[in-house]
Amino acid sequence: MKLLRLLFVLIYLSVYLVIGGALICVALNVCTAEDVQGALDFIASSDSVRGFVGVLGAIIVICGILRSRAIFFRMGQDKTIAFENPDGQVTVSLSAIEDFVKKSVHQFAEVKELRSNVTANKRGINIECMATIFSDSNIPQTTEKVQSLVKSKVQEMLGVEEAINIKINVTKISGAKGKREGAASTKEGEDSSRRMPFGGIE
Repeated sequence: MKLLRLLFVLIYLSVYLVIGGALICVALNVCTAEDVQGALDFIASSDSVRGFVGVLGAIIVICGILRSRAIFFRMGQDKTIAFENPDGQVTVSLSAIEDFVKKSVHQFAEVKELRSNVTANKRGINIECMATIFSDSNIPQTTEKVQSLVKSKVQEMLGVEEAINIKINVTKISGAKGKREGAASTKEGEDSSRRMPFGGIE
């Protein structure tokens, strides 16, 4: 899959560079109409060159179709999760699950901030979390606890049997929480001492 994406990127980049460069050359009068006509005549005069251009064009068209299908597939993904109750259907917004995940990790002192992106497909519910972790935390242990908690909480909340896949990306490591709280306490003590008459004198 990564190789296919890399191929798409290289093809799109090549096409954009060729088209953009040609337009710039025309705008700057570097290429004249005779030059363009000469290039077209060269392509038409050689069977091998025409074959290469035809294959390249077919690859570009196929890549464009596949890319468009992938985009439309992502756009068509469900924005809600639906399940049936005895009295009717119930739907849960994916954005509501994202808010629930964010609130569920507040109990972890090691996590400064967490954002999530939830998608649903036939393979289950996919939760991708972007987390900011304090530098004095054990990242493997912290992320493992977050994954376990989020999975159990979401499964308990939704009451579904579908697989819940959780991926955590540590996007930022913040300063040590202990040092920050210690500095804040010291500053607060100093401010209180300044406000009290004869503060610090026993």
